[in-house]
Amino acid sequence: MIYLQFIGGVVVLLAAAELFVRGAVSLSKMLNVPPLVIGMTVVAFGTSAPELGVTLDAALSGAPGLALGNVIGSNIANVLLILGASCLLSPIKSAGASRRDGIVLVGGSLLFALLVAQGQLGFWSGAALLAAFLAFLGATYRLETKDDSLAADHILEVEGISPIKAPVWVTVLMVLAGLAGIILGAELLVGACIEIAREYKISEEIIGLTVVALGTSLPELAASGVAAYRGHSDIAVGNVVGSNLFNILGVIGLTAVVAPLPVMGNIISFDLWVMLGATALVLPIFAGRWHPGRLSGIFFLLLYGAYIAANAMSAGLLSNG
Repeated sequence: MIYLQFIGGVVVLLAAAELFVRGAVSLSKMLNVPPLVIGMTVVAFGTSAPELGVTLDAALSGAPGLALGNVIGSNIANVLLILGASCLLSPIKSAGASRRDGIVLVGGSLLFALLVAQGQLGFWSGAALLAAFLAFLGATYRLETKDDSLAADHILEVEGISPIKAPVWVTVLMVLAGLAGIILGAELLVGACIEIAREYKISEEIIGLTVVALGTSLPELAASGVAAYRGHSDIAVGNVVGSNLFNILGVIGLTAVVAPLPVMGNIISFDLWVMLGATALVLPIFAGRWHPGRLSGIFFLLLYGAYIAANAMSAGLLSNG
């Protein structure tokens, strides 16, 4: 039953996030909200809703290791797994996001790492991350309203989501149903993970860093995979940057404001460094110095496999005993 609950939680969470995004985008278009604003807020929130729902629910359920592990693990999976898979389908010829976004991602990751290294993310740490996230959104909006070429990615992302042809009240119900589904899916998933951790005596953070992180990263994996299949794997870079920024600044920022997040020692000594290393791999792509192809994709996937194996060994799952 625990495994059925886990699978059900993932399915409900991802389906609800899709329903929420389509409903919210349709409603925003009905209200004549500019596509740029929709892309930066509604779509960004919707695609990261699984991470937000699971992280908040885990923190409020007394499983902070699962909450923090989910975000760090998702950021690692976004780079090594999603970019790796995208490169296999189609080599990246140019970055799908601006060099400015890459610099912001590195700066945000360093700020996040500095706060995590303190041993606990409390209210003021969360407020600092949220402030950085809001400042990034504000600066991006000001720049992209002045230059249509910079706003192209956000606008194309919105135009790629087919609107729901239904009355306003039906669309509102779909948005509310999507939110309710996200809450329910997160509750099911977190509850199952806590039970699995207790049954197999595995730390909650390791489950968050691996299984849950992979599950909540599925929307980004699907979107980037489709884009790469169509020959636009560079879009995957933009997806990764946006998702990773939302995770470490928005998701963790909001969660830490609501509930303190103590940090386990192994996250500081190992997983945080893996996340920073994975983030550093994206920098040469933004600088135009590296155009990763299929061999690079295999390298990325091997690194991710090694990371998962290292966590499995840490949990004792690969030991002979």
